[in-house]
Amino acid sequence: MRADLEIIQQWIEPNTRVLDLACGDGELLAHLSSRKGVQGYGLEIDHDNITACIENGVNVVEQDIDNGLASIRNASFDTVVMTQALQTMHRPDQIVDEMLRIGKECIVTFPNFAHWRARFYLAFKGRMPVSKFLPYTWYNTPNIHFCTFDDFEKLCVERNIQILDRTVVDHTLRDRWWIRLWPNMLGEIAIYRITR
Repeated sequence: MRADLEIIQQWIEPNTRVLDLACGDGELLAHLSSRKGVQGYGLEIDHDNITACIENGVNVVEQDIDNGLASIRNASFDTVVMTQALQTMHRPDQIVDEMLRIGKECIVTFPNFAHWRARFYLAFKGRMPVSKFLPYTWYNTPNIHFCTFDDFEKLCVERNIQILDRTVVDHTLRDRWWIRLWPNMLGEIAIYRITR
């Protein structure tokens, strides 16, 4: 399992209900179901990923998250997860609010656009950064809302969202001691656990 998903699964209690937004191939839900007895559901829009979810025995519904989550009842899940997709949403602030409406806790991950490599690339090349975790050029990127760790934490303050845990990882998706010294400059991916 991906290293970031390994961190996420540690924050999810056994025998709970989990909703994974933009669940990809369902790797996290399949793991949680088999190892922790979690009752999981995924929302996904990509047909290949939906097929992979079904092959992996993951309950998945085809849905465009940008169209909202109004069909899901309040507090119907213990945990709502969204990995590496917040920055692709048209209104990420509303998605976070919806996640917190339907889940007691939420886990969200996103790339840090304030990482030193992105700053260096923009400052010295004068172009939008391209890297392993941001492999797109400006005209074909799905990332429409660039965000830093500080931006996300400011949103949490404005919306009265409590940060329960935060882990910042590098390009190998590993937590390193030196990243904790200056996370907004040295961290590449953020993993937040939040609640109201």
